[in-house]
Amino acid sequence: MTTIAEPRWWGAHLRELRWQAELARLLADPVYRGVGLPRGDGGPVLLIPGFLAGDASLSVMATWLRRLGHRPRRAGIASNVRCSDTAVDRLSRVLLHAHLSSGRKVAIIGHSRGGHFAKALAARHPHQVSQVVSMGSGLDEPFDISEPTRLAVEGVKKVVHRRDVHRASQGCFTHTCLCRYAEDYRAPFPESVPLTSIYSKGDGVVRWRACVVPYARCVEVTGSHIGLAFNRHAYREIASTLAPSP
Repeated sequence: MTTIAEPRWWGAHLRELRWQAELARLLADPVYRGVGLPRGDGGPVLLIPGFLAGDASLSVMATWLRRLGHRPRRAGIASNVRCSDTAVDRLSRVLLHAHLSSGRKVAIIGHSRGGHFAKALAARHPHQVSQVVSMGSGLDEPFDISEPTRLAVEGVKKVVHRRDVHRASQGCFTHTCLCRYAEDYRAPFPESVPLTSIYSKGDGVVRWRACVVPYARCVEVTGSHIGLAFNRHAYREIASTLAPSP
């Protein structure tokens, strides 16, 4: 049987500039003040930013989660461009510290590439993770992305391969990566960990269909890919998802 390759997709990167308007709408919306939303009970929430982004990209969400009564934890990522295996090894230590210091399982919210890491972390440490929320993340296919984004990934891959021969031999930043991270990402998602995938059909960076998988509760919102970090509809869904059980 012949497999037909997906045609190249150029995305809608100019439309991604909408994130600024989405942030403005969020700050003016009652949801940002927590009006009518369920309160948290002090549980830890690890926030993982997307490709090329850092912790600062989720600082608005961190402030909002804290206002609701959750305890957000930074991933410690300045710019998400490192080898995935190295990054997830480090995030495993961050997750463990959050788990031990709180005495509770940790919820993980991952934006874009951060959702890939969240999926791998849950597969690797299911007893430390209470649930995962991914935003604009391809959950079975990490490279189902726009052509400009793919070229950016190619650029980062070349730098990583030039600096680390072992990573190059493992196929870092490719479909055929052989590292432990890749194994965890491809592994069946643990049934004990609830997974929510928030996506937008207006995503100009990641094909939205890659975010829809049968083992997740998939929630559609309107907006851009970058703007999912500031999307008032996504925030309302996150508040409901993280609400403690009665």
